[in-house]
Amino acid sequence: MPKISLTEFTAARDSGRPILLTGGAVVTMDPTIPDLDAGDVLLAGSRIVAIGPDLRSESEHGAASALVVDTRGAIVSPGFVDTHRHAWEAQLRRSIPDVTDLGEYVMSTLAGIAPNYTPEDMYIGTRLAALTALDSGITTMLDFSHNSRSSAHSDAALNALTDTGIRGVHASMGPHFGEWDRQWPKDMNRLVSDFHGVADGLVTVRLAALATDEIAGPAIAYGPELAALARDLDVWTSIDAVFGIPSSEAILRWARQGILDPTLTLIHATGLTSEAWTAMGDAGVTVSLAPTSDAQIGLDTAVPAIDEALSVGIRPGLSIDVEVALASDMFTQMRTLHAIQRMRATNAAYATEETRNRITTRDVLDFATLQGAHANALGHVTGSLAPGKDADLLVVRADDVNNMPLNDAVGTLVLGSDARNIDTVLVAGNPRKWAGSLVGEDIDVLREDVIRSRGNITRRVAAAL
Repeated sequence: MPKISLTEFTAARDSGRPILLTGGAVVTMDPTIPDLDAGDVLLAGSRIVAIGPDLRSESEHGAASALVVDTRGAIVSPGFVDTHRHAWEAQLRRSIPDVTDLGEYVMSTLAGIAPNYTPEDMYIGTRLAALTALDSGITTMLDFSHNSRSSAHSDAALNALTDTGIRGVHASMGPHFGEWDRQWPKDMNRLVSDFHGVADGLVTVRLAALATDEIAGPAIAYGPELAALARDLDVWTSIDAVFGIPSSEAILRWARQGILDPTLTLIHATGLTSEAWTAMGDAGVTVSLAPTSDAQIGLDTAVPAIDEALSVGIRPGLSIDVEVALASDMFTQMRTLHAIQRMRATNAAYATEETRNRITTRDVLDFATLQGAHANALGHVTGSLAPGKDADLLVVRADDVNNMPLNDAVGTLVLGSDARNIDTVLVAGNPRKWAGSLVGEDIDVLREDVIRSRGNITRRVAAAL
């Protein structure tokens, strides 16, 4: 499965011939389009044309002439959306798996290692992260690229997104520590001009900043100047390290200054005051939660702020964060958030008559797809299966040993599946994973590049001591 060849599929897509995915369970994540226990998804080029129980019986969609892909025994779903990952670090995966706190990560990775990255290392790390995302069903990845030491570093990261075929969002920020060209944020004008909308619109650019000046000083902290730049460039802004009292005070200050608005994505959002959350809800900001990062690294309260977000009407997106200490896939994020929130709700009501709301598997799948797309300013393009949207979708085998028999498609996606079950990944209708393997990638060559890059970085770090 699928029974047709990659060559047949690609030829049909490129020629504009309709492609019919038929017979599988369909999970749309669109509130207006019901899921189907068995149904059809019709594609043409990069877009979804129609969804229904039997499209070949409906003449208006042209399904009768379509190339038929049999998806029986599988689930067709939207691709996952990662709202925040520091992709350049991928060569350092699990190098500090038992990191004690944020300070250790900052000093070891951002202060000690990041200054030793060349543009080539940026390219290799970002490319590895994007390919890993695609392999595990993430069709959209926001790369919070906070090692932009030169224009060449930024270009390398953007070219890596373009070359992998992922739907990539490059969020550009200057480095925390070490020598760099000080080209940021002025270079944002060039990045937006040269890269925003390239690769047939798959790659977009936005600004990145920190919430406060506590970690790296005022130059990369969000405020009126960066807000004005983002407004002039007509791009959104992702703000990292949003936690605790200092960030709460910053959020209230932004509200007074008129720069807390729906074009902001606030990342982590742990330990914020109720007043800050009210301001965020009133302003309509989006939020990116990093469930494993908050809990494992211990960011402020260490509790993912799902209840706080929902209480003010914010449905958050999810993110991976730093692969130096964390898992690389969205399945882990969904399961972690699902378990932690339900544990807290049950524990809070234990031995009382009280009941607390518990999130569902559909909630966390919504966070990992449609809400993530909204946070990435791409909700009109991706995040759900709906006619007119791009065909960013997965075919997930539900008859594999760890998923059979299929009883609940959403529950299977969230609690049962992992990367090995993902048969097919499409981005704008273009196959990026087919029959369980990445398309057009020589993994042996990739491995050589990654190991060489890691070795070079390690030698430079040692020489700098």
